[in-house]
Amino acid sequence: MTITFPGESAAYRAARERLLAQEIELRRAMEAVAEARRALPPGGIVPEDYGLHGEEGEVRLSELFAPGKDSLVVYSMMFPRDPHDDRPGPRDGACPSCTALLDQLDGAVEHVSPHLNFVVIAKAPVEKLRAHARDRGWRRLRLLSSGGTAFNHDYHAETPDGAQRPMLNVFHRDGDVVRHFWGSELFYAPTEPDEDPRHVGTLEPSWNMFDLTPEGRGPDWDEQLSYG
Repeated sequence: MTITFPGESAAYRAARERLLAQEIELRRAMEAVAEARRALPPGGIVPEDYGLHGEEGEVRLSELFAPGKDSLVVYSMMFPRDPHDDRPGPRDGACPSCTALLDQLDGAVEHVSPHLNFVVIAKAPVEKLRAHARDRGWRRLRLLSSGGTAFNHDYHAETPDGAQRPMLNVFHRDGDVVRHFWGSELFYAPTEPDEDPRHVGTLEPSWNMFDLTPEGRGPDWDEQLSYG
């Protein structure tokens, strides 16, 4: 099926048809990757039942699985931010990029929560996490502090010298056993020049929206805590 839009030229239509073929191949590739991900063999057993901290007090990792929902998606937020991050905002505050992603996921949680468990874990004390959530107007995200635990270190959300890193990890419960299923290791994979890791790229509406425009992502824009 070929469609056209008002006023387009033959050159535009020919180029658009070539691009459409690429988009179809990308769709196929994305589904193939998703299928391969689902087919991964069992991952490693979680080495300890980490004691995390929320508003309700301590909660164990195993307690984050609601009845009937055996997948747990954990986003590790950089809070405090990377020490070399020079964007405006407190040096010991939350990462603007992590904040931008979570601004968007706060709305998505309502739609995915009937099928999976989703939490945000950060090194900062829970009081600072809740204050940041109030500032951002988050209503659905469950935020937990991993302070005093090895969770960030074990699941590659922290460098050996203690700098925080953004990671998405998925865990799966099989009976009484909790295993690691998948992690966004693309963050640590080599990139092409001027290319960011895009380890959670399929979850980021803002960047993907820029990709639909003639201007693209542009070299001079990055997420901020506020825009003047």
